[in-house]
Amino acid sequence: MSEYKAKLSFGRISPQKTRIVANAVRGRNVNDIIADLDFLNKKPAKVLLKLINSAVANAVDLDEKVDVDSLYLKEIQVNEGKPWKRGLSRARGRMSPLIKRTSHINVVLSARE
Repeated sequence: MSEYKAKLSFGRISPQKTRIVANAVRGRNVNDIIADLDFLNKKPAKVLLKLINSAVANAVDLDEKVDVDSLYLKEIQVNEGKPWKRGLSRARGRMSPLIKRTSHINVVLSARE
């Protein structure tokens, strides 16, 4: 059984918010995931949709006889990347820290038999 992977590094989205959407789609069929993420009104849904479409394209490119309808999301990992450290201007010439979080997302698809 083959596995097909796609990876996003330093995605400019919070891992905490991304894990909520990732837990909702874990272990499901790819066609169901694409249909649900297309209508979900959250920023991580758009990022995960592009990543899953990339993994499906990798599967078709590597193995031309793979059945796209039999693919399912075997594994999805959302890890924290290095944060962007910025500043927010405040009164009297001071600065408040502003931390913009990033995510590393790994997707693994597999075919059901």
